[in-house]
Amino acid sequence: MKVLFIMPPIGAWSTYGIHKAPNQFYAQLAAYIRQEGTAEVEVLDARALNMKDEEMLEEVKKYSPDVIVLGDILHSTGGLAVIWHFNETAKRIKEILPDIKVVVGGLWYSAFYEETLQTYPYIDFVMLGEAELTLNELLLELMSQGKRFAQIAGLASRVNGKVVVGPHRELIPDIDLLPLPAYDLFPMDRYVGHTYWKHFCELLTSRGCPGGCSFCYEWSQYDPRSPKDFISWRGHSGKRIADELELLQKKFGVKTVVFQDDAFNVRKEIVEEVCNEILERGLKINWVILGRADDWVKQVDLFPLMKKAGMFMGLVGIEVSSDEELRRLGKGVTVSQIKETIDGLRNQDIATVGTFLIGFENDNEETIKKRFSFADKIDPDIFALQFVTPVPGSPIWKRAIRAGKVDIKNMDLRMWDFHHPVVPTKYLSLDELGRLGAWCMKEFFKPQRIRRIMDSNYSPLVKLCVKDFVGNIPRFEAAATRGELYV
Repeated sequence: MKVLFIMPPIGAWSTYGIHKAPNQFYAQLAAYIRQEGTAEVEVLDARALNMKDEEMLEEVKKYSPDVIVLGDILHSTGGLAVIWHFNETAKRIKEILPDIKVVVGGLWYSAFYEETLQTYPYIDFVMLGEAELTLNELLLELMSQGKRFAQIAGLASRVNGKVVVGPHRELIPDIDLLPLPAYDLFPMDRYVGHTYWKHFCELLTSRGCPGGCSFCYEWSQYDPRSPKDFISWRGHSGKRIADELELLQKKFGVKTVVFQDDAFNVRKEIVEEVCNEILERGLKINWVILGRADDWVKQVDLFPLMKKAGMFMGLVGIEVSSDEELRRLGKGVTVSQIKETIDGLRNQDIATVGTFLIGFENDNEETIKKRFSFADKIDPDIFALQFVTPVPGSPIWKRAIRAGKVDIKNMDLRMWDFHHPVVPTKYLSLDELGRLGAWCMKEFFKPQRIRRIMDSNYSPLVKLCVKDFVGNIPRFEAAATRGELYV
């Protein structure tokens, strides 16, 4: 049996310029299937190879797979807009190769499995949550020409036109037992971050997040019948993470990586182990992590070691402007922790990205400008604004559905990339929300702030990232206010 993982030719977030990385969902699944010897696996990354849709389809016909797999687990690829591209790719492939089985999973699909199978007849199976074991069992069932799909844990399918779903699949307790991602299947010399970071990769070294914020995109990656799966954090050991970094640097020449885990630094001992392993192995790799402020402040003493081991930037979620708002979101951090994180990292010449959200149900112009003033005062180096975008499985999705704010049948998922307002507030229309978002972005990146960064002792990679980000603010404004599409 031949399995083909396909990344269609898509763009990137408006503020990211050129941004392409290996699809971690595919890299992990392909490695597991290959380890088990279940099927032949290949990856077609039409995005990295700069293929047009027709060229991609010709390559699919040449490969003639039995099964294609589509999906993603990283929101940084382009939010939920990537789902539109996956759906279109599935449709076009089914039109030319109707006997192929189409399997989807990951972001959006896991929590939206029933609606997906009801709406898209060209999708045959949806994998819910962690998919290694589910995909392997599905392939074995297909090879045996069996039809016991409804009994496969974590799999949704159709029986006589009706959507059926197997039992909940338990989480993999020790993810260190999984093989290293199958990077050899990807054109690793083609990946770039923020237009200027060449030889680039995004990693995922843990699963779940202890936070469980009400707005988080990760809710959509898990079986909605078991919400606890999302908050059940499991991470690789420091040694296992260093093994992956060593493979990337020594075999594929990767120089810069972003750990896309929502909470990379949950456990201090793992962070310390990663840093020591990098230094002991003599790895020369630059890295960025995403972390929660309550974890960051417990690790201030590690910042010099992290800097020495190659960390040049850290992300911290600001989101709102007060402890009360943070509590309402279930964020579990405080304003003082956010400020301490940003100041502590800057003291070590480590740059910061601060994420920021507008478009909550009760937002009006006054609350948004107050929130912006807080972000301006707390002073991260990069201001990453996103519009609140409900995802299936999340608490805010459920509220938006109840309030009639989301029309499932008429969603244009191309707009659901977090850079387009898609849900109005009680007091603001989509147009008003978009204009406020564009104002925030332009107002934050004042000439004096840009000069501070360019004159700092930050890594040149930081300055290149800021150059890319600032240069693309007009594209953010075009997306937010005029509906221009970039993903």
